[in-house]
Amino acid sequence: MVAETVLKARALVVRFKATTAVAGLDLEVQRGQVVGLIGPDGAGKTSSLRAFAGLLRPSQGEVDVLGLEAWKNRRALHQRLGYLAQRFALYGDLTVDENVEFFALLLGVKSWRARRDMLLDRVGLVPFRARQADRLSGGMKQKLALACSLMHAPEILLLDEPTTGVDPVTRREFWRLLADLVGEGLTLVIATPYLDEAERCTRVVLMHQAHVLVDASPREIPKLLPGVIVELAAEPRELVATALAGVPGVLDVRPFAARFHVHLESGAVTKQLRDALVQAGLTVSQAQEIPATLEDAFLYLTRSRITTSEAA
Repeated sequence: MVAETVLKARALVVRFKATTAVAGLDLEVQRGQVVGLIGPDGAGKTSSLRAFAGLLRPSQGEVDVLGLEAWKNRRALHQRLGYLAQRFALYGDLTVDENVEFFALLLGVKSWRARRDMLLDRVGLVPFRARQADRLSGGMKQKLALACSLMHAPEILLLDEPTTGVDPVTRREFWRLLADLVGEGLTLVIATPYLDEAERCTRVVLMHQAHVLVDASPREIPKLLPGVIVELAAEPRELVATALAGVPGVLDVRPFAARFHVHLESGAVTKQLRDALVQAGLTVSQAQEIPATLEDAFLYLTRSRITTSEAA
């Protein structure tokens, strides 16, 4: 059975005067997928989502959502799309109940009281329904925003960095909620700067400086990195990068928590790596080859693009 395409962007370009925010994005999203737009600030994630939602007119290219051109049919699509903005956009002086009621009435939701009760129970906000939104914690505000964006039972939910600034426990709870929604048939397109959240997506679109570096499953992306990654622990840490500078076969050295990830042309370079560190007077406690991570691949792809751009 052929999967239904519910969102399609073709050669999407978004410009703000002389600044290009999105440069030729091609994307197809099938019903039931979780597609992650991953990248740092300024990568083009928010501009892409706003174009998908019909909130931003493309400078070039086209966006079709649920069979309709997004910009021309933006009012009709707002009844079928949910959008959770990057910044908290609800009314701080209204209570939890009142915020959800406002969105329900705005979108013409019938039998909204029962749906409001169900959603607030689902996101764990029933004990706080009489509290003003401004008095909620960051994580609770995001849960309230999620409940509001789901009031009209959208077919696609667009989320712009929903877990930024949220504590780790709330992040896990939030993703558990999203997983349940996907299991019920909702399609998600989510922008996030967190590479660990990319592992939860069906597909990952890595973006950098308005361009797409790769569009693939999170399992496939690390395979794009050539050579090997060696996890290294050596002391003193501040001398590691200097000691490895210029060693043939060492492509990159990056700190990862208490260790380093060293990108090598091949595993045969590992002995040269150890020898260079010992000769520089460092103590090596670990130097072992490990599978490349999504972050390793993203850093490699980013560096490769910068190098290519400079050469051009």
